[in-house]
Amino acid sequence: MMPPLLSLTLPRAAILAALLLAGCGPGRVAAPDVAQDYAGEAVTRPLGSSAPSGPESACWGKQITPAMIETVTEQVVDRPAKLAPDGAVLRPASYRTVTRQAIVRERAELWFRTPCPAEMSPDFIATAQRALAARGLFHGVVTGEMDAPTGRAVRRFQAERGLDSSVLSLVAARDLGLIAVGSSEG
Repeated sequence: MMPPLLSLTLPRAAILAALLLAGCGPGRVAAPDVAQDYAGEAVTRPLGSSAPSGPESACWGKQITPAMIETVTEQVVDRPAKLAPDGAVLRPASYRTVTRQAIVRERAELWFRTPCPAEMSPDFIATAQRALAARGLFHGVVTGEMDAPTGRAVRRFQAERGLDSSVLSLVAARDLGLIAVGSSEG
């Protein structure tokens, strides 16, 4: 008689079955919405600039980016050390802390393509609200108006993708399924 290839006791068989079946359950499925980086779609220009050149029918939105300021703290010599002729320290140096602020990046305008006002109908905005709600970002009533809750949801959606603005960008409208992907409108 041939020995069994796999000798399983009842508890081992139950554990093996549980492990094999664990992968068959209806676990959480990741949303297909892959966060695309929108920062590359934007153009940074100095304050007071006009919209970038682009397609003649293009509409643009802008977001003012704040200046980035860093605090620099340094230890500077207040009084140098006094040394004896043989190099021995007669009086140690004294230091003071100096703190100053330095601008790392000036304020600027961040320009990006948007759907044109003619496209921003109540039906279009209501569809945007539903698309944002389906992603768990909009929790308000679908009104068809670009109100504060809608703006906050748009900002959350776009900020995850590198564009911190409540103004709906053209690329976000495409990603939300509001405008055809190949469309040059906007």
